[in-house]
Amino acid sequence: MADGVARVTGRATLEDVARAAGVSLATADRVVNRRDGVRDKTVARVEAAIARLGYRADPAAARLARNQSFRFLFILPTGANSFMTLLAEQVARTAEWLADQRAYLDIEHVDVFEPEALAAVLETVPPGYHGVATVALDHPRVRAAIDDLADRDVPVVTLVSDVPSSRRVHYVGIDNPAAGRTAATLMGRFLRGQTGTVGVIAGSLALRDHAERQFGFTQVISREYPGLVVLPAIEGRDDSERTRLAVSTMLEREKDLVGIYNVGAGNRGVAAALQQAGRRAGEIAWIAHELTAHSRRYLLNGEIDALISQNPGHEARSAGRVLLAYCSGNPMLPDQERIGIDIFLRDNLP
Repeated sequence: MADGVARVTGRATLEDVARAAGVSLATADRVVNRRDGVRDKTVARVEAAIARLGYRADPAAARLARNQSFRFLFILPTGANSFMTLLAEQVARTAEWLADQRAYLDIEHVDVFEPEALAAVLETVPPGYHGVATVALDHPRVRAAIDDLADRDVPVVTLVSDVPSSRRVHYVGIDNPAAGRTAATLMGRFLRGQTGTVGVIAGSLALRDHAERQFGFTQVISREYPGLVVLPAIEGRDDSERTRLAVSTMLEREKDLVGIYNVGAGNRGVAAALQQAGRRAGEIAWIAHELTAHSRRYLLNGEIDALISQNPGHEARSAGRVLLAYCSGNPMLPDQERIGIDIFLRDNLP
């Protein structure tokens, strides 16, 4: 070229950098990977070529060159929870992307409502796994199992529900107190000054996400809507039949019930109880979580007034990216991994 600068079309390679800097490929590799044994003048020349060509290292290619790969274990809940089914599907899709990065994942299902069962899986994670992502229960034995994995240099990412006092490396999920506060504000506005009681259904208050949502909900209702009284939460274990029975009992007992906030899953049970009691759509304000095939139908029919949701695809990909970044020694991008709170009305359904 007339100006003496090599032109590169497409993405620059390490070979392009070496050629532009007038060094061997091995020397360019040493500079890129910050290894010793290269003179300062040569380092400066290689770094100038990197800047000029806009070279970015390809981590997957580097792992291939080093014959390096990773294996991750995703621990997901058993049961018929529609959202968790969607999450499992998205984790399976994430596995395809990770495979291109020379990282592979396995999925194990466990009853996360049982701390001993979850802890037992965490305690027996076999050697050979480089990272774990788990929907977690905040329990002493689960915390200890996560800390034991940290002692083995196996990073743990908590997914959807957190164990913040453990040595997990990152939590992938929404701000659950904020989600509960959002649900309370919507509930108060939908009820428009009505007075009465509001029922709360949780899967389990041992799940931190459910407990934090209930806390945020009660915090706002008690402060800003004094005409509403939040009833003690009833645990439905995210089971539709158990939730149906709980809501049916609530409807019989609480004659001034004006609202229901379902913190977790089991929306089919809430709908069945309201229908059996002869309550028409709109008679009781109902706020629920997660956009699924069932909750979408209830929202369209006017039974659910609003959904607070999170994107399972974003969460699955985020957990994979965080584990890959941690194991590769690359920086995590906090803004990319922030999980947003979605609010769906029937008018803005995707």
